[in-house]
Amino acid sequence: MNAKILAMLAPQNLVNAYASGIFPMVERGRCMWFAPDPRGLMPLDERFHISRRLERTIRSGRFVCTVNRSFERVMECCADRPEGTWISPEVKLAYARLHELGLCHSVEAWPSDDQGRPIADDGSPADKNALPAGGLYGVALGGTFFAESMFHRLRDAGKVAVAHLVQRLRVGGYLLCDVQWTTENLRRFGAFDLPRADYEKLLGQALGRECKFGLDA
Repeated sequence: MNAKILAMLAPQNLVNAYASGIFPMVERGRCMWFAPDPRGLMPLDERFHISRRLERTIRSGRFVCTVNRSFERVMECCADRPEGTWISPEVKLAYARLHELGLCHSVEAWPSDDQGRPIADDGSPADKNALPAGGLYGVALGGTFFAESMFHRLRDAGKVAVAHLVQRLRVGGYLLCDVQWTTENLRRFGAFDLPRADYEKLLGQALGRECKFGLDA
């Protein structure tokens, strides 16, 4: 564990950075800070789109979503990538601290049993130690959710988690869902790029809102 990186990722430093439109990544023992221009956003209005197939999957009840049930497992799964990851041990600890402060949240997608309850791979009830089928995590400040990373272990599970996130943000009155950079996968949901100057104005408005992400769904 790198003490210098941990100090850089102290909770207040992270909060200040996100409030300024900056986020960190750790690669090869270096903590680097980014402020993309343009910035990737996920729409929270009618521009958000899910495919008919995904809509059918959601309606079928194949997956059940929870919030903050298995935060550490979600981070572990997001970091488990063959190509390598920026989610270093220092990042895991730093965001776990934000989670304890109620500023960082996870969404988990689980297989459901015949009564619609979330279950683990072995059929036991899903708990904090079980591995979700898919999920994501991010930082919530004011009316902004800064999505950090997502994963899936079963087909469509990560996408179901994204749909759940957007619905939760809509209900909670959030103004902004920041996805950092758009990707082909995110653009399928309607994600778009916004010039940094416009992003900063929107971020300022969003941070002024009082929104609650909520606890377990």
